[in-house]
Amino acid sequence: MASKDVAALAALLADETRAAFCLALLDGRAWTAGELARHARVAPSTASGHLGKLVAGGLLAEERQGRHRYVRLAGESSAQLVEVLAAHAALSDEPPRTLRAASARSAMARGRTCYDHLAGRLGTAITEAMTSRGLLRQDTGFALTDAGLDWFRTVGITLPAGGRRPLVRACLDWTERRPHLAGLAGAELCRHALSAGWCARIGSERAVRVTPDGERALGDLLGIDAGILR
Repeated sequence: MASKDVAALAALLADETRAAFCLALLDGRAWTAGELARHARVAPSTASGHLGKLVAGGLLAEERQGRHRYVRLAGESSAQLVEVLAAHAALSDEPPRTLRAASARSAMARGRTCYDHLAGRLGTAITEAMTSRGLLRQDTGFALTDAGLDWFRTVGITLPAGGRRPLVRACLDWTERRPHLAGLAGAELCRHALSAGWCARIGSERAVRVTPDGERALGDLLGIDAGILR
């Protein structure tokens, strides 16, 4: 890759509106151009121009259903790039201006989805509990142990075999500044946590809360203290 290609990719996220779009799309879902425009508080025409650049640059993928245009992150590599940049960006010391903004920031730090896996204090707590119990190794890069593979089967999570996506990988958490579990295993664990009712999404944001059932399950399965999940 030439230096001009790296510069062109960096330029895509050098605009605050485009960065806001990509951060919102870390929820792993497809959004309409209108939804993203309202989220970033820009005019629909402005949003359309920015989205065109992100799609052309390969960071976003476009889907059309009838008259509606949807966009999503192009894949896990795009999500990883956005999350890593967010982790390396300096966190603002400016306090939230409203109670709603303060609550949203707190909820995102407590637990959220990062594309298709769990992040925030919830994600790092699960990762550290799996490591301390010998289910996950971090000493030579992320890897599930035999006990870890058995743990997923015991929980009732089937891990897909093969494919180009890694089974596990580390993803640097931008609020905790520590790694959380990503890859196929992280995605399947997140999917199971939501479908089993361990976690529930909070409104339309990426934030998730751990339910009482989730607190019991994570306590029984990984020994996680419910207090750190609240």
